[in-house]
Amino acid sequence: MDEQLHEKIRDTVRSIPAGSVATYGDVADLARAPSPRLVGHVLNEDGHDLPWHRVLRANGTCAPHIAEEQLQRLRSEGVLDDGGKVNLRKYRWAEAVKDEEEPPSLF
Repeated sequence: MDEQLHEKIRDTVRSIPAGSVATYGDVADLARAPSPRLVGHVLNEDGHDLPWHRVLRANGTCAPHIAEEQLQRLRSEGVLDDGGKVNLRKYRWAEAVKDEEEPPSLF
């Protein structure tokens, strides 16, 4: 992998503020990475010093093998879950929310 892309992914994850979350896809989009899986790979291999717990699956859930620790860390930052699922509408990092075009007006 390109070292510059690797660092861009790390910088993006590092930028997610406490009390907010982003999806793997959000991080990939912001870092201009080719896929969310690459973000997961970087976090798995080189994310121990990052706020990795703020990165979730697209449906607001954690990867099963890290879910307990991840949810505990998120709760300590005020991010609450409902049965293991985080409400992305409420806690998603504002930088990660794409500007959606308004529907055309009828008037």
